[in-house]
Amino acid sequence: MAEFTHFNKQGRARMVDISNKSDTEREARARSSIFVSKQIYEKITSATIDKGDVLNVAQIAGIMAAKNTSDIIPMCHPLPLKGIDITFDWHIENDTYELLIDAYVKTKGSTGVEMEALTAASATALTVYDMCKAIDKGMVIGQTYLLEKKGGKSGDYYRDQKE
Repeated sequence: MAEFTHFNKQGRARMVDISNKSDTEREARARSSIFVSKQIYEKITSATIDKGDVLNVAQIAGIMAAKNTSDIIPMCHPLPLKGIDITFDWHIENDTYELLIDAYVKTKGSTGVEMEALTAASATALTVYDMCKAIDKGMVIGQTYLLEKKGGKSGDYYRDQKE
């Protein structure tokens, strides 16, 4: 098991020194979701929410969140992101409406982009909530997790889809 790296010899928080790590291509994909009512689903898919195009605004929020991750997560390094994409997929079953949100982030640098992908997915779900809360405050943001990461010293990671 790896040790925590964000503590100094005194047991206090520190930003890890990555100056000796080489630049490599790194990418990560994270997922979040939000459960909405049938009414909200219908309004989003018919583009009749008074605040505007929910998925477009949420997508932009996710991209902005990825770009600003180091501003809100204290030990994250600011990264020169090379690509960000947010995609949506509806999962509808037994009158349950779940919007799946996948965030993909890529860079060429000396540290990974897992936190940027997770932040993007989370902010996207939060934005959907914000834009639809006037209709129904009972929406539930689902689990947020890393689907995969590629590159870096620790190697690739692919989430077991059975988890």
